[in-house]
Amino acid sequence: MKKIVFATSNPNKVKEVKELLNNQFEIIGLDDIGCHEDIPETQPTIKGNALQKARYVVKNYGVNCFAEDTGLEIESLNMEPGVYSARYAGEQRNSEDNMNLVLEKLKNKDSRAARFKTVVALIIDGEEFTFEGIVNGKIAYEKSGKDGFGYDPIFLPENQLISFAEMESAEKNKISHRGRAVRKLIQWLFNRNHS
Repeated sequence: MKKIVFATSNPNKVKEVKELLNNQFEIIGLDDIGCHEDIPETQPTIKGNALQKARYVVKNYGVNCFAEDTGLEIESLNMEPGVYSARYAGEQRNSEDNMNLVLEKLKNKDSRAARFKTVVALIIDGEEFTFEGIVNGKIAYEKSGKDGFGYDPIFLPENQLISFAEMESAEKNKISHRGRAVRKLIQWLFNRNHS
């Protein structure tokens, strides 16, 4: 079975992707290859950051790898926080501070339209591929829900009356930006494996 490194230190993300891949590939995390350093994310786009992380792992560890980057884009804030989503309110990367800043900035805005975008970058046998997942929705007026992470408590996906943080993880994975991007990656890997 072919091993692919998922360039994340988040065990929950590794577990989620393993479940989606259904044992067709062996997914291992950065800890499994002894990578404990902070991988740089200095690109101006979400796609650029995903590729930067994957290239870093391939260059330094010589393994097939995929990485992802995600951003929240809010129309009335000129698509902010975007690539700065994790550190929107400062380098402390605190989700509560980030959400509070978004809610504050939207106080006098009419439009609350927003979208989550994930780009997965795969480097396999020296070739690069990217897969994008987007979910449209809007920013709620207040936080609700205890599950999920990041901006989940203030994001209401379209056609839903509850936030990502109020959903069961299986329900969220069906419609989420990350789920959509990862399913495209899985389909590509499956087709490659069976061609």
